[in-house]
Amino acid sequence: MEIDNPDIPEPFGPPIYTYTRAQALADGFQVEVTKVAAEAGIRFPVFLTRTVYDVYVAVPPDVTGQDEAGRLWDVLWMLRMAIRGAREGQDRLPFRLYVRNDNRAPRLVELLASCGPLDADHPSRPLRSCSRGRIEPQAEFL
Repeated sequence: MEIDNPDIPEPFGPPIYTYTRAQALADGFQVEVTKVAAEAGIRFPVFLTRTVYDVYVAVPPDVTGQDEAGRLWDVLWMLRMAIRGAREGQDRLPFRLYVRNDNRAPRLVELLASCGPLDADHPSRPLRSCSRGRIEPQAEFL
């Protein structure tokens, strides 16, 4: 599907402003974790929002028995399990994991992976849907 076709009118006019993934990465609003995701068996680029990274991956001060690498692995492994159980065409994958942000018992949290275009260079690429076992071409936590 070609969306840059000049013969098709824009229903709402041209975009007033676009914000690409490259800009979000440069600004620090998203964190790329593709390398570790690949180790977990995910075969496409994966990005976390800065909020998800700060709250569920970064280790809070004074919390013992936790490290950032282990917490990131937990998030990505649970995402991998959600991908394996995804329905054909599913483009939003909720998944749960236990996170300990203090020295008490961990609590169950729900995250949401969103499947869509990788727009680092092309903010207007069409949305692609998820299929069983993989998400194309990216996942982002909201």
